[in-house]
Amino acid sequence: MPIKKVKDYLDNNNIKYVIISHSPAYTAMEVAASAHVSGNELAKTVMVKLDEKMTMVVLPASYKIDFNQLKDESGAVTVQLAAEEDFIEMFPNCEVGAMPPFGNLYKMEVYVAESLTKGKEIAFAAGSHSELIKLAYKDFEILVNPIVLKISVLV
Repeated sequence: MPIKKVKDYLDNNNIKYVIISHSPAYTAMEVAASAHVSGNELAKTVMVKLDEKMTMVVLPASYKIDFNQLKDESGAVTVQLAAEEDFIEMFPNCEVGAMPPFGNLYKMEVYVAESLTKGKEIAFAAGSHSELIKLAYKDFEILVNPIVLKISVLV
């Protein structure tokens, strides 16, 4: 079960969370609608290469990455969206496109869009296209220790 790694991590750190089951959905906005979660509260994980280093960028479902801002804010020389084949093997227990935003569990940096930090809660795919985990944003921030940058724009 893809969600196990994240659940174990949350349980081992005594984090309160809720699992939300929903009908299968594949885009962030479809997931938000299916799970009845705000597009500003639902986090999507986008895999990006910063100077060829695989990195997670996490932002609200209703936003998109501003690649120029990401380049400027991160100090990277090159920034590009990662191709699926570049990262699929890094997440063996996850369905493609449903990676949890816990890069620390996969030995990679996590950049979070400042726009996501405004809410009290965060919900995210936890390895499958039919389940979300919802928890306090402050708990997510403590566990993941992301780099928060102004890197997103409202769609």
